[in-house]
Amino acid sequence: MYRSHTCGELTAAHINTEVTLAGWVQGVRDKGFMIYIDLRDRYGITQLYFDEEHSAKDLMKKAQKLGREFVVQITGKVIERASKNPNISTGAIEVLVSELNILNTALLPPFTIEDKTDGGDDLRMKYRYLDIRRNPVKDNLIFRHNVTQSVRNYLSNNGFIEVETPYLIKSTPEGARDFVVPSRMNEGQFYALPQSPQTFKQLLMVGGMDKYFQIVRCFRDEDLRADRQPEFTQIDCEMAFVEQEDVLDTFEGLTRHLLKEINGVDLDSFPRITYDDAMRLYGNDKPDIRFGMQFGELNNVTQHKDFNVFNSAELVVGIAVPGGNTYTRKDIDKLIDWVKRPQVGAQGMVYCRCNDDGTFKSSVDKFYDQDDLSKWADITGAKSGDLICVLSGEVNKVRSQLSALRMELAERLGLRKPNEFAPLWVVDFPLLEWDEETERYHAMHHPFTSPKPGQLELLDTKPGEVKANAYDLVLNGNEIGGGSIRIHDKATQAIMLKHLGFSDDEARAQFGFLMDAFEYGAPPHGGIAFGLDRLVSILGGQETIRDFIAFPKNNSGRDVMINAPAPIDDEQLEELSLKLNLKS
Repeated sequence: MYRSHTCGELTAAHINTEVTLAGWVQGVRDKGFMIYIDLRDRYGITQLYFDEEHSAKDLMKKAQKLGREFVVQITGKVIERASKNPNISTGAIEVLVSELNILNTALLPPFTIEDKTDGGDDLRMKYRYLDIRRNPVKDNLIFRHNVTQSVRNYLSNNGFIEVETPYLIKSTPEGARDFVVPSRMNEGQFYALPQSPQTFKQLLMVGGMDKYFQIVRCFRDEDLRADRQPEFTQIDCEMAFVEQEDVLDTFEGLTRHLLKEINGVDLDSFPRITYDDAMRLYGNDKPDIRFGMQFGELNNVTQHKDFNVFNSAELVVGIAVPGGNTYTRKDIDKLIDWVKRPQVGAQGMVYCRCNDDGTFKSSVDKFYDQDDLSKWADITGAKSGDLICVLSGEVNKVRSQLSALRMELAERLGLRKPNEFAPLWVVDFPLLEWDEETERYHAMHHPFTSPKPGQLELLDTKPGEVKANAYDLVLNGNEIGGGSIRIHDKATQAIMLKHLGFSDDEARAQFGFLMDAFEYGAPPHGGIAFGLDRLVSILGGQETIRDFIAFPKNNSGRDVMINAPAPIDDEQLEELSLKLNLKS
């Protein structure tokens, strides 16, 4: 056998025990007459000991030749360590080596394999297999495993059945861009990689599976961010014979279970907010409610004076920054510069100081008196010592801009604490959203989302006002899950597709299989999908998903380790009937 114990297993209870270990050389300290080697594996580090008194000359010479990351096997006796290390589990012992076997040599790594490394992101991604040896990455992958196992246990114990669905499916025009796969056996035709197993899980409900889940890989060909990858993992779930309340209760339970089991945090029932209120109070549909700074709409108390910036605005809105009156004029000027950046896009910012003596001092005192400014404070909830920041402009733009400012201020003030968890359900989304570019409505969630009861008739007269029977679960300002009650009858699905711009023939070609299935006794059903990568990163106290993925892509969608995507040769192109098309 290669080992009798792991490198994180030995304690004082093993003293005088003969052991065999295997692992990587973390470091070598050669004192001449004695040599110390740190041997590392996934489980920890054990110190190895060689000296001239107890070790043969050839063994000492062999030990002196070891380099960092050599793979070795040793046999020896566990002895008490003279200088103990309380920071590691094996710190009370060391192994006096009697036999050393070099299993593989190693080049000098391009960066140090330590918790704090000297390697940059690009370099570590190129040598990801080395990066995984570092504790932060290794521990993140183990953490992900623990979360995934906890999810599986909870769902299985609640009657859900894990079912695999196909990866080679049909491309659809709705949603993000598909990754497409040419078919060799069907010339000129293509599969698509699934953005979600949506239709298949609905068909499983038609098939009577009742409760389905799958921890499934999904694919979207879209621009990347820190929390987005071209391939990602979903906790995909569906339930039959349920209403919205049933789904929310079940997955509130899952989230509570994870927070308790993984983070040791107990939470009561989750608050709920409508989409309209989320946009009005926070400027986005995934608000972080770990802190306040709710929006206060100021049109009624600002548009009665000769300040044309506010008078010409669709919306004047502000937030109260706790303790913000300590900001210097230079600090405030930096905030104004921040909101004027192209990424935010505001034209400027008005501010008002709330002094300790109850008076106010604003950047627009020429237009507004103390009574006006007092009303600003009442509406935004500002107290003495706070700073009121006010933006104005078009409704949607200014809400987005103030939302960005709110999050930036919370970050600067240390209000976004990673060890605090604030879940929130956002409900009553619009069913449709208008796209200026295509000049037509698109489904805000997907074409299979049911409208709220009693609102189907509004599709013909006021489509933009129809609410969806849909819900998102938000955690710490991140959407971690989203779902809906689905359409389960052919007639309603046909109406929905018509309002999304599908002709009868197009609807039949794209979704005929699903609409046919609805004619064979489809039960009422609904579900949700959690983004596992994002959920794991938030539970782990971070918001960048890449650190919790074994082999992530970079911000250009490339795997720099294996150099993918890459060209394929002419013979493969010919087999796929693509060569002439590409060269033309």
